[in-house]
Amino acid sequence: MNVRFQDFNPWKFSFRDDPVLVLEDFWSPEEMARFRKAMTKSQWTSLSNLPLVARAFPNCGNWLKATIGPQEAEYFLGRVGLPCVAAYVESFPGIRARHVNFNYYAYAVGDCLSTHDDTDEAYVASQGIRPPRRRLALATYFHEEWHPDWGGELIIYADKARKGGQRHLSITHCILPAPGSLVIFTVPRFHRVCRVDLLAGDRKRLSIAGWFMTEHDS
Repeated sequence: MNVRFQDFNPWKFSFRDDPVLVLEDFWSPEEMARFRKAMTKSQWTSLSNLPLVARAFPNCGNWLKATIGPQEAEYFLGRVGLPCVAAYVESFPGIRARHVNFNYYAYAVGDCLSTHDDTDEAYVASQGIRPPRRRLALATYFHEEWHPDWGGELIIYADKARKGGQRHLSITHCILPAPGSLVIFTVPRFHRVCRVDLLAGDRKRLSIAGWFMTEHDS
């Protein structure tokens, strides 16, 4: 579903019926400015300084990642914790604990993210500890402007197995990182971020991305 937030009913929507939700104009200009200001005060780490992540995503430029401060994190979760999100997460049996993991990201010219389905957690798992299961992935955008020819689109695929175990991916969504928009989709689901084009100049694709997760005994 792709709809303006003001026209969206979060109580009636179901991720079981439609696994990809795009909400336009989710954030107000004041909210976007608040998060951009917080980003300027954050401590950023480049992909090259995240060796496990860089190994999992080679040739993806050198995008930046930062931790969301506690006040902004609380506000963010209060806004994105929609009833449809809670209903989907709670629909899984045997939940022992619930987790979220969201961070700031900044993509400049040449940065991208290769195709993955969010289930390969080798680069985040601690030794001997099973990581929480990612149930919903989220990406939302805070740059002031973004043009279609600047790249940085979120591509989402359908995964269809072929005979002989071969995998065939077909594009179902090509989502422009429109300022103020919010995207949530079920995991596992193959997706990637297109490379930011030279035409973007010195503009950065500013986002918050991460997951709603559950923890189970087995």
